[in-house]
Amino acid sequence: MITTLFIFVILGAFAGVLAGLLGIGGGLVIVPILYFALPPLGVTEGQLMHVALGTSLATIIFTSISSMRAHNKRGAIRWDIFKTITPGILIGTFLGSCFASYLNTTVLKIIFIVFLYYVASQMLLGLKPKASRDIPKKWGMFGAGNIIGGMSSLVGIGGGTLTVPFLTMCNIQIHTAIGTAAAIGLPIALAGTAGFVWTGIGDQGLPEWTIGYVYLPALIGIVSTSMLTAPFGAKLAHSLPVAKLKMIFAILLFIVASKMLISLF
Repeated sequence: MITTLFIFVILGAFAGVLAGLLGIGGGLVIVPILYFALPPLGVTEGQLMHVALGTSLATIIFTSISSMRAHNKRGAIRWDIFKTITPGILIGTFLGSCFASYLNTTVLKIIFIVFLYYVASQMLLGLKPKASRDIPKKWGMFGAGNIIGGMSSLVGIGGGTLTVPFLTMCNIQIHTAIGTAAAIGLPIALAGTAGFVWTGIGDQGLPEWTIGYVYLPALIGIVSTSMLTAPFGAKLAHSLPVAKLKMIFAILLFIVASKMLISLF
């Protein structure tokens, strides 16, 4: 148990840096590690991805707050965009998390693996959407929020890997896109956590210390360090070559996705 908690604490530190540095909320790392760490703690195969996704989103509540504050101090958040997209984010994420509860672990795992390969390929090849349009109007932002929120809930992320490219396409500078994505991660995490808690309550066979599909020991261990390291990551985002760091992270994602893919057989 001590070793497992130590893993969660280290994971939290890493996730916090990623949240601030890349605006991804750390979920792309948290979910697979939870997937491999939770079975010895009593989480069954049939509930494994649900608990991993729900717990990941719960940790992002705290990580996003810390990261958001750090980016806001640097004036890197477009609050007008945040206010416009949030209604769609809340609805899309909550409905997406409820839908995820009806999918079995294998389906959720396949969705996550495909998403990992997609994100890793995009990072490794340096694919970036062209700044080809302006920020959509009210209903366009509502629809974008639905899509970003719904997909984020299915893979347990804070939405940065979807929000940053969307904002970049809408002529938002990269540092502002990352900061705004970090802020948008908060409503994603809140709505997604609410959905996984609500749908998980009453599910039989969950281990002790769970609330719905949120495993509290993992939540506490990860959050205890992620909130401390997120501001550091935000600071690094303004001083390090983010593009090169994304390439290294992409290789890590390929390895993780392949390991999860092998476990399917």
